[in-house]
Amino acid sequence: MRVAVTGTDERLAERLRAAGFEVVVAPLIRVEEIDGPRIEAERYDWILVTSRNAVEPLLRRLHGRPNQVAAIGPGTAEALKAHDIEPAFVAERSTQEGLAEELPKPPGRVLHAAAEDARDVLVRELGAELVPLYRTVDVEAESFPQADLVVLASASAARALVALRRDLACVSIGPVTSAEARDGGLEVVAEAESHDLDGLVAAVKLAASHASSSPS
Repeated sequence: MRVAVTGTDERLAERLRAAGFEVVVAPLIRVEEIDGPRIEAERYDWILVTSRNAVEPLLRRLHGRPNQVAAIGPGTAEALKAHDIEPAFVAERSTQEGLAEELPKPPGRVLHAAAEDARDVLVRELGAELVPLYRTVDVEAESFPQADLVVLASASAARALVALRRDLACVSIGPVTSAEARDGGLEVVAEAESHDLDGLVAAVKLAASHASSSPS
């Protein structure tokens, strides 16, 4: 079975190849870091990180040791731990809504470290200060390769795929990405239960097993 990986995380491609899949890497987006002033960690009671892409740009701008850091899900938590930042809180429901609902109250002063076009749920619900650390940019492509499954690790990748083709079965990293894909007319055949690398690999295996057991 041929699986197209739309992100730039080579670990996912390696894991899928090790599981016996034919993998084609076809990035649909790239990440551009946004320059800005340094962030004074001591000003905030919580720093909320809602993407693993925000981790390194945050740490390059962060001055001082943060009081408490929360991650939107296990993948982001893993990225923080790789840089010796132990999250004090990881949302069970890996969405901004889940993080806003589950974070201990009152949260105090909150920084939302995120993408330039991040959704504003944490700003509205927690009064968080949004600091854009990166932007996602579509990779110019005139076509997308044929595949049995396409892995979508972000809503941005889903939007980019919609612009190219809509006739491929997709595996999504989570509910926000799934909603974006379906809104664009894509078929989501599986969604990761845990929103990280392990969850994506498990979801691809599940989708592949369903496909192979379906009558032709």
